[in-house]
Amino acid sequence: MPDRYQIESCQRRFQEGYSHFIRQTPVWKLPGKALGVDCAEVWLKLEQLQTSGSFKARGMLNRLLSNPIPSSGVIVASGGNAGIATAAAARELGVRCEVFVPEVSSPAKRAKLAALGAEVVVTGAAYSEALQACLARQQQTGALLTHAYDQPEVVVGAGTLALEIEQQAGLPDAVLVSVGGGGLIAGIASWFEQRSRVVALEPELAPTLFRAREAGQPVDVSVGGIAADSLGAKRIGDLGWAATQAHVCDALLLSDDAIRAAQLWLWRELRLAVEPAAALPLAALHSGAYLPRPDEKVCLIICGANLDPASLN
Repeated sequence: MPDRYQIESCQRRFQEGYSHFIRQTPVWKLPGKALGVDCAEVWLKLEQLQTSGSFKARGMLNRLLSNPIPSSGVIVASGGNAGIATAAAARELGVRCEVFVPEVSSPAKRAKLAALGAEVVVTGAAYSEALQACLARQQQTGALLTHAYDQPEVVVGAGTLALEIEQQAGLPDAVLVSVGGGGLIAGIASWFEQRSRVVALEPELAPTLFRAREAGQPVDVSVGGIAADSLGAKRIGDLGWAATQAHVCDALLLSDDAIRAAQLWLWRELRLAVEPAAALPLAALHSGAYLPRPDEKVCLIICGANLDPASLN
């Protein structure tokens, strides 16, 4: 499991050579009432403004910088965002990139991959099937594999987001984080540890961490619903499982209706165009799944914006 020293070292690497690529994204502090929430403040970490449109750029660049890259380049399986981030990092470093995406991936994300110069392979009904095809291809080519969420370098990179929040705004009382395979929450929880309350949020139709907690270990689950292209892993990753077992008490489920309502609210009221996965933190507040104290400062991780803008109409 990553530690705070590794996260600090990763941030220094970004700042010293790649500050043009890894952006310091804003923290927008609002009174709770501005979002219809009975708490002191809501902080929006606007990571949808990150290079490649999501937090994934941090972990993917760190993975590529931490390993020798063969002539065959890099390869990844992704519902979209990890592939886009890997393709962007590969272009930054001038190396070849091949991305395997499932059929559920959005046309907008596939178009973005192509624009970044990646070779895109669409295969399998779900992420897990695209991953198997990707692994088979990697055995043939020897390309460097980047995993969407379950590699130490990827989690360390994600952890720089949490370090950045603390540097910009101080310690929040609670941090609300969407969970798919668990790379983002693993990085965030590894930085904050138990100094802030880190809350895991999943769609009811993609409950990988929730079901793992019921079973006492990671298990395969069926995944679907509005956020499946981003939160479509069928099993929580080993690193996400370890970090959440150590540092995360709350794992909450949200309905697709609540997620969609929050996504539309963010666009209508704040003009934030974000994908469904990025709306889970606000959905947790608006639905009452997470009830903050009146004096609480709650940080919402707005994790990505790779969506078709027409979907917000």
